[in-house]
Amino acid sequence: MSVTPIDGSARICAGLDWAKDDHAVCIIDADGQVLDRFMVTHTAAGLKHLIARLLKAGVLEIGIERGDGPVVEALLAADLVVLVIAPNQVKNLRSRYGSAGNKDDRFDAYVLADVVRTDRRRLTPLTRSTPGTIAMRSTVRARRDLVEHRVAAANQLRAHLQIVFPGIVGLFAALDSAISLTFLERFTTQARADWLTPARLGTWLGKQGYPGRVAPEVLHTRLLAAPRGTTSTDAQAHAAVTLAFVATLRSLNVRSRSWPTRSPTSSRSTPTRTS
Repeated sequence: MSVTPIDGSARICAGLDWAKDDHAVCIIDADGQVLDRFMVTHTAAGLKHLIARLLKAGVLEIGIERGDGPVVEALLAADLVVLVIAPNQVKNLRSRYGSAGNKDDRFDAYVLADVVRTDRRRLTPLTRSTPGTIAMRSTVRARRDLVEHRVAAANQLRAHLQIVFPGIVGLFAALDSAISLTFLERFTTQARADWLTPARLGTWLGKQGYPGRVAPEVLHTRLLAAPRGTTSTDAQAHAAVTLAFVATLRSLNVRSRSWPTRSPTSSRSTPTRTS
């Protein structure tokens, strides 16, 4: 990687510690001395103030922990050189400056600025992504979040059922599958599942279009082998909780299946960094 040499005596660097509501900023000179520290809100006015203050101070390069979002777009639009330093790197770098490793926004902003000053040749500048790249990156991140929500909901349902209705856990291949969720909607409690016989279960599965990879007799045996669930007066209250989890998972499953696999504005060229 080649980097255009910069006159060290004139370099003014900055670091920005990104947060949800506001951001800590630190500006340092070529010797690492702090010239300015300030906070900016995550608003249009706040970002405008950020850019104005950085340019007034003569900042040319700024370190930040993430490479996308409105803050990065504003910095790039102002022709500032944006250098991404991953959060795990910042965490490791704190010890260089005598920190015990605890998160401190103002301190991290200084660390980011000083790493830009001292380790510039190790860092690669960001370039402005195409609209298609930005849209695709957002889509991928949102889909990942959706999958995490679905896994979390399935784990919560599993933990709930292991207490109130263990027989359904492991009955089918996946607890969040369509057949498992349909079973739970029909047989919400242990008492309702007690009505089943191998023949009744087979008939019910046939009506659901179950492909029959596992014989009804085997599934019924699994139900009987599991610890019995709650049959006391609070079983209906537990059933309401079960149905709430089922509804959540159904919604998440529908969203997952309908999620676009590519951005409609995606392009063939998606550069994110220069070297």
